[in-house]
Amino acid sequence: VYAALFEMPGLLAGWIDPEQIARNAAMLTNMFDPLLRVATGLEHVSLLHGTKAYGIHHPDIGLKDVHIPLREREPRREHPNFYFAQEDYLRQRQAGADWGLTVFRPTVIYGDAMGNNMNPIPAIAAYAAILRERGEPLHFPGRIGVPVLREAVDADLVARALGWAATAERAREGTFNLTNGDVFMWENVWPAIAETLGMAPGEPRPLVLAETLPGMDDEWKAIVDKYALKAPARILDFVGYNSLVYADMVLPGGAQLRLPALNSTIAARQAGFHSCMDSEDMFRKWFGRLRDHGLFPA
Repeated sequence: VYAALFEMPGLLAGWIDPEQIARNAAMLTNMFDPLLRVATGLEHVSLLHGTKAYGIHHPDIGLKDVHIPLREREPRREHPNFYFAQEDYLRQRQAGADWGLTVFRPTVIYGDAMGNNMNPIPAIAAYAAILRERGEPLHFPGRIGVPVLREAVDADLVARALGWAATAERAREGTFNLTNGDVFMWENVWPAIAETLGMAPGEPRPLVLAETLPGMDDEWKAIVDKYALKAPARILDFVGYNSLVYADMVLPGGAQLRLPALNSTIAARQAGFHSCMDSEDMFRKWFGRLRDHGLFPA
């Protein structure tokens, strides 16, 4: 399974930066070339990409002429993207070999990884912990207005897909979108998140997390010390700066698209992967796990 990723600080500029594209391509090549020299029994490779494979993030493409839902069978829309460089390299190395390749395109992945590039869960948790310690409800940091449909995919569901692809014949040479199988709106799941964290849902108070949370380090450190949390004492070490940027993007009011970029997951189901998850239950699971693992006040 290849899931390594280099991201520049701030995310968006790096997604079309030629140096970042070249570095991500080189990371795979520098690992895989020597691997092939010794891994004579290699049977299968799974490559992790994402929805940006459809080009919707690129200023020259966006959602122009894109068919919704996004389907894997749509022809590649050429644009600078390290996904293409990695996939083309692997398919070239497959020539004459017996190992299979599966490419996954998960939507926004939610899990409990700390210091990550693109995980909104710790960002929301740190923001919530500070409000909770102040005695405030969990105010909504996005904007409420035009309803925005979102998709998510649970990190454990991604893991199950990777396990399935390793041995499933129908996964070989396939490309599959991955989502939980439903859609959600933040304003509708926010009360469930608040309840899981032992808080009442608050009112909309739009703010930019990437600008605001790093300035709350003193409050966060006091919480870590008071409750003996197993989290780093610095917000950026717990969350990751890019995850703060990413949380601002996925919350309403962030980088909005003209239409919701919804993914079809029919291809994976037809190939035999049927796992799904209620997204509200997913949020309850991950925030509950942070609490249970001592990363959020009990």
